[in-house]
Amino acid sequence: MAEDDKNFTIVNGEKVPVVKAKFIETVKNKRTGKVYTSKLDFDNDVSDPNTDTTADDLQQDVAIEVDSLQVFGKTK
Repeated sequence: MAEDDKNFTIVNGEKVPVVKAKFIETVKNKRTGKVYTSKLDFDNDVSDPNTDTTADDLQQDVAIEVDSLQVFGKTK
């Protein structure tokens, strides 16, 4: 692979850029606002008979952060 091709991949026969990104997942009780460290912690809260948390209380948010994105494209 050539040096200038290392940040690209082929998708559907087209050369497209590969960008570095990170994601942040937040698991939260939408009724109480409590933030959990993982989906497993939320599931444990649902299973705990000492709480009134139900599976319907789940709120799961995902934020994706991209360092740099140069927008380009073709018009037909």
